[in-house]
Amino acid sequence: MKYFATFFTHSAAIKFSRYLTKNKIENESCPVPRKLSSNCGIGVSFHYDLDDVDNLYIDDLEKIYYADNDKYTLYRNFDEFE
Repeated sequence: MKYFATFFTHSAAIKFSRYLTKNKIENESCPVPRKLSSNCGIGVSFHYDLDDVDNLYIDDLEKIYYADNDKYTLYRNFDEFE
């Protein structure tokens, strides 16, 4: 399944991308569509086949969306529990 993650900081996006790469999870850093967030301009698109995406959580992760072409559906908002 394809996901898109947004972050509060650029450094968190870079850290998350490196974490995914280290764990052999296909990913790509790219601009965040304006309709998703205005916090940080960099997001990470990734493919993940396991059901529990929550175990990928890192600090400064804002939200994870299901991604289907240009359609995004919120999977989890990590900010609402802070």
